[in-house]
Amino acid sequence: NAKNIEPEATLEDLKIIQEIVSKCGNKTRIVPAPDNKIETEKIRDITPRPPAPPEAMQIRSPVVTVMGHVDHGKTTLLDTLRGSAVAAGEAGGITQHIGAFTVTLENGEKVTFLDTPGHAAFSAMRARGANVTDIIVLVVAAEDGVMAQTKEVIKLAQDAKVPIIVAINKIDKPEANIEKTKRDLMMMGLVPEDKGGDVQVIPISALKGTNLELLAEAVSTQATLMGLKADYTGLVEGVVVESKTDARRGKLSTAIVTRGILRKGSILVSGLAHAKVRGLFDHNGQPMSEAPPGTPVEILGWRELPFAGELILEVETEKKANMVLKWREHEAQKDKTENTLEDIRKKEEEHLAKYRAERETRRLAGRFRYRFGPRSKEYAEEDKTPRVSVIVKGDVHGSVEAILDVLETYNSNEQCRLDLVHYGVGNITEGDIELAKTFNAIIYAFSVDVPVKATKSVSIRPCNIIYRLIDDLKKEISSKLPTKDVEEKLGEASVLQQFFINEGRKEVPVAGCRCVKGILKKAQKFRLVRDGDVIYEGTLESMRHLKNEVDSIKKDVECGLRFKDINIIPQAGDTIICYATNAEPQLTDWDPGF
Repeated sequence: NAKNIEPEATLEDLKIIQEIVSKCGNKTRIVPAPDNKIETEKIRDITPRPPAPPEAMQIRSPVVTVMGHVDHGKTTLLDTLRGSAVAAGEAGGITQHIGAFTVTLENGEKVTFLDTPGHAAFSAMRARGANVTDIIVLVVAAEDGVMAQTKEVIKLAQDAKVPIIVAINKIDKPEANIEKTKRDLMMMGLVPEDKGGDVQVIPISALKGTNLELLAEAVSTQATLMGLKADYTGLVEGVVVESKTDARRGKLSTAIVTRGILRKGSILVSGLAHAKVRGLFDHNGQPMSEAPPGTPVEILGWRELPFAGELILEVETEKKANMVLKWREHEAQKDKTENTLEDIRKKEEEHLAKYRAERETRRLAGRFRYRFGPRSKEYAEEDKTPRVSVIVKGDVHGSVEAILDVLETYNSNEQCRLDLVHYGVGNITEGDIELAKTFNAIIYAFSVDVPVKATKSVSIRPCNIIYRLIDDLKKEISSKLPTKDVEEKLGEASVLQQFFINEGRKEVPVAGCRCVKGILKKAQKFRLVRDGDVIYEGTLESMRHLKNEVDSIKKDVECGLRFKDINIIPQAGDTIICYATNAEPQLTDWDPGF
């Protein structure tokens, strides 16, 4: 019966039916109804499942992010909590990429801690919708108080509506001032419980382990009050915390499971990457059989590297994973095409505006003069703005992303431009070296191996601390900036008397002075000031002491000064300032927040 086509019929089914109908002599044309869903043409993407019913939810471990200002003791605190020594292995004791760890407290409860390189990675994860953080432990040094990055963390937490527990660290130092730190926190809107507020503030010493049990208890109490639960059934959902390429094991990612139980053999999709899980490992590198919600796990088996902050969703089969990836790649390509068309339209508008301006200039200047005469410098000169080109290669995606977030804060101006030629995860390749040669770029190798041969042909700068990389880049930008004239005051003299001397038939004014500050040098510039107004700026014709021509006059010595401009007549009470103009290198005003 060709009148009733099943809703799930495919295009192949329709073709077969059409052939059968045609062979029977029936000229009826079989077409799908407007609302008919053709399986082969159905666009499929996956999204997180709807929330589970309350009865299906079970208690899970809290995820705590440790944040704070540079060198306030975040990593030392985590080391002490989990009884390991990661800080000693970090460059300068500063965490350069995100790490996820599970800590078992004394009461037997488990807590997942995230150690971040600051607020950049946290902001990137929140921007992608990866709201995995339940509690923020804000580490503040007792001797420094609230610093710049501390304020940024507080604002981030308040915007994201994430509870904050403050750990005032380094209370064992003599210069520690706990009460001042609490006052600084109150000015930022964090009122401690002992001051009538609702923020738990725990004074600790991460190095000596003082009051860490109180901090663990505060985290446990806050998690209990929040009633954190998750669905342990169904397909797995999670968030990528970090991704990297291991020379022996291949592409790896650290993730936190938020729903379901992750097991070996699961098919995962994250952005434009997918994996068939070949192995699960904890933060110590030990194999795991499964990873329940709230657990950090290192996943082995990715075909491509997923981005930090991307959602991880499990699918039933690899066929479905491939369908999802094709759909997402198609959408990404479509968005890219739309953006490209928009850029083309903007370029066309800019070109048209420039053409109209040139045409107007040509009309006003006259065709003959414009065509055969000297062209305007505005169009003849090339863009000579100095620029610094860089290539960034890092060991893990989180480090590269944090560096790129900082580079985006640089506002290119007419003095110097910053061009990011290329970035990526992994060791420096021949392609990177060729790019550096082509664009005269600097390669920043962040915690990756540097080829010895390549250092002779291009500038490769190894580094393992983010803010030192930025400091080096700021010096490079400053070296490209034009020098600026800085005035240096050398000396000052008071005019005691005005008199004239004969020079040929002319009377020339001379200022009888006494040097009251510094030293007066004849070869330098002089400024005549009267009642706060500058009367003259220029050089001297003559400097004399007791009828002798001299090159300099020291303090408390009298002299006669004669300016080159004979029309300038000094008066008693005037001030004469001797100064020099020095060309000094100009420093960039780029402040990325370190």
